[in-house]
Amino acid sequence: MIYNLLGGTGIKVSKVCFGSLSISPLQSDMDCKRAVDILSCAFDRGVNFIDTAEIYENYDIISAFLDTYRPADAVITTKCYAYTAEMAERSLVKALKALKRDYIDIFMLHEQESIYTLRGHAEAIEYFMKAKDKGYIRAFGISTHTVDAVRSASLMNEIDVIHPIINMDGVGILGGGRDEMLHAIKRAAGQFGKGIYAMKALGGGHLIGRAKPAVDFVNAIDEVASIAIGMQSRDEVTADIDMVLGIDVPKDVESRLNQTQRRLVIEEWCDLCGACIERCIQNALTIEDGRVKVDMEKCSLCSYCVGVCPHFYIKVV
Repeated sequence: MIYNLLGGTGIKVSKVCFGSLSISPLQSDMDCKRAVDILSCAFDRGVNFIDTAEIYENYDIISAFLDTYRPADAVITTKCYAYTAEMAERSLVKALKALKRDYIDIFMLHEQESIYTLRGHAEAIEYFMKAKDKGYIRAFGISTHTVDAVRSASLMNEIDVIHPIINMDGVGILGGGRDEMLHAIKRAAGQFGKGIYAMKALGGGHLIGRAKPAVDFVNAIDEVASIAIGMQSRDEVTADIDMVLGIDVPKDVESRLNQTQRRLVIEEWCDLCGACIERCIQNALTIEDGRVKVDMEKCSLCSYCVGVCPHFYIKVV
């Protein structure tokens, strides 16, 4: 496995980051034992980096994995939506207790959109700076789907790490296209020294049919220290790691994966409350003919609509 320093944080991460949304209740109903097995498979191949978030509701799975596997060098990132000091403290304490750790390697504000949302989270940012000084977090950052947030975060001394969406087709990128996001990433890392690890190299599943060139595209961005990829099986672990390392994927694994394409499903008995439509930043959901319809050209399979559905009528399959 290739290991890189994440900007100026001093944190060494594997080139492949395990994106744990794929083993969360938002995207999967797999049991804890199977999820731990998939994580173990990834760490056996040299992965040392796990990306999670409070909204994923999978701290118990990651904790069970850490208890079972006991990796010496595991790096954990988590995220929250806190905008006050009280909310930030609650989220940090929850993560520390649930993951049974003395510190979190990287704590992030989730889904930041612009300089205005960053300013709106100033109180939480101040809290996380104090937590960092006390050793409860090693680095602070943001995740984002927008070009403007990458540009704005680049100018903030408080931010050590940026977790942006980037892929060869620009799927899910907001406020600009692929090239604008690529320029913002290069500037953030090269000029301002921010650590960068990428999300949705496979476009949330849209690019699975062209997985190798999609992974190659992000892998070739020198400023990207690690690529977060969601994996739901040992086959996916094998294929994704092999592609990043430039190894030929076994033919039998490739054949099985070519039959897999994730999609968003909304049950017929949805009561049309509209919470999912309001939550979708990609504007991929609409109500037509008495049903919620999904525009899969726009949907990035982020699963955040799943988390706001009050009756669990939405799932990624």
